[in-house]
Amino acid sequence: MTRSLKKGPYVDAKLAKKVAARKPGSAPIKTWARASQIPPEFVGFTFQVHNGKNFDDVYVSEDMVGHRLGEFAPTTKFLRHGGKMQKEADMAAKATEIAAAQAAKASATAAKK
Repeated sequence: MTRSLKKGPYVDAKLAKKVAARKPGSAPIKTWARASQIPPEFVGFTFQVHNGKNFDDVYVSEDMVGHRLGEFAPTTKFLRHGGKMQKEADMAAKATEIAAAQAAKASATAAKK
């Protein structure tokens, strides 16, 4: 659900104050305000956005205006889908890769002779 137009975009007041006091390209600004929207004044700044464990560096470009800071600092890390089928697929892919490498090696030695 979007925020009403009469209220305007949500920009964290403390964060806006920090940006106003600095110049673009200076040291990164550390923040926990993931819900803060990115106004045009933030372009050129680097923010360290907290993801729940660490701070991720986010350099704000013009394409990011209107989005939220939290969108660029994911809170979860995708490892991979697991299970028996995935393990079998990985092993089959590795076997085909090894077979291709052996075939390339055999053709290279045959070409030398």
